[in-house]
Amino acid sequence: MGAGGRMNVSTEAKRSKSDVLKRVPYSKPPFTVGDVKKAIPPHCFKRSVIRSFSYVFYDLAIASLFYYVATTYIPLLPQPLSFLAWPLYWICQGCVLTGVWVIAHECGHHAFSDYQWLDDTVGLILHSALLVPYFSWKYSHRRHHSNTGSLERDEVFVPKAKSNLRWSAKFLNNPLGRVLTLAVQLTLGWPLYLMFNVSGRPYDRFACHYDPHGPIYNDRERLQIYLSDVGVLSVFYGLYRLVAAKGLAWVVCVYGCPLLIVNGFLVLITYLQHTHPSLPHYDSLEWDWLRGALATVDRDYGILNKVFHNITDTHVAHHLFSTMPHYHAMEATKAIKPILGDYYQFDGTPIFKAMWREAKECIYVEQDDADQNKGVFWYNNKL
Repeated sequence: MGAGGRMNVSTEAKRSKSDVLKRVPYSKPPFTVGDVKKAIPPHCFKRSVIRSFSYVFYDLAIASLFYYVATTYIPLLPQPLSFLAWPLYWICQGCVLTGVWVIAHECGHHAFSDYQWLDDTVGLILHSALLVPYFSWKYSHRRHHSNTGSLERDEVFVPKAKSNLRWSAKFLNNPLGRVLTLAVQLTLGWPLYLMFNVSGRPYDRFACHYDPHGPIYNDRERLQIYLSDVGVLSVFYGLYRLVAAKGLAWVVCVYGCPLLIVNGFLVLITYLQHTHPSLPHYDSLEWDWLRGALATVDRDYGILNKVFHNITDTHVAHHLFSTMPHYHAMEATKAIKPILGDYYQFDGTPIFKAMWREAKECIYVEQDDADQNKGVFWYNNKL
């Protein structure tokens, strides 16, 4: 995450395929979190209310412009052109609103300002507008950051052992099956995770982000889960009134389809940040917070890095220092790379190619028979 500056992606992208897929070190690093933090200029940890709000206003201004152009001019186009114009609007608006989603995500990490109440107010408004239960996701996502890379306690995209794969895995391990899996994942993955904890950490009973009394949350958090539900329900009511006034087709075209794009990007970004053939996972014998935080990968989305406030290509720094505002994370990434050395992973593979490769190669995790560290697991695809 971070909007200031650009990493030299062209240099990173020149690494050979073997370098990109080479396993990162999994032994305890020769540096501490304190060592890494000392390498970062102190101003990178400072949050500015004015600068943070400038990104909110900028994104909302662009989204409003797209809305105005779409609702004013697309209906005037002849049908063949309108059939092309609407999808173009959906994609552009979806990308901008993904940036809005990222800012709300910043609020959940207390990276927006020095005031927790302000972060929660802005985050609740922005996330609710995108049908995300703000506090619900804030708390489950915080636990993901506390347990990244842990096979027992991580919250999302927790890989399965080969013995725990569903019976359908073997039948889906082919090109057609991967297309179907990715299609479902990118369209339904986000709501399925929120409603049914699909791809999330196993709990001993039903887990749902909308359930204040579910196992995801403790007693101190339950009241805020109710508040998250009120926020989402309020937006649903507003959409109901819009449907009554404008019609279902209008609401789907203007709001629903861009939201599908947002949801698809959220799943894709998160999936590719934590799924890579070079990354280890750990059980309780080997896991510690620092190695887990380093078991992530930065990716290159081209111009969308900027649109997404660089949540895509500074994710390693974000996992190490999640309260750092996004507009400093690029500078911080450049500063920590010499300290991290081989523990830092960047993959400049084109995103859709990487998505297909990871869907093919990363089916389950298992230990290496020859490895003496029995708590370290790697991706495999041999079924």
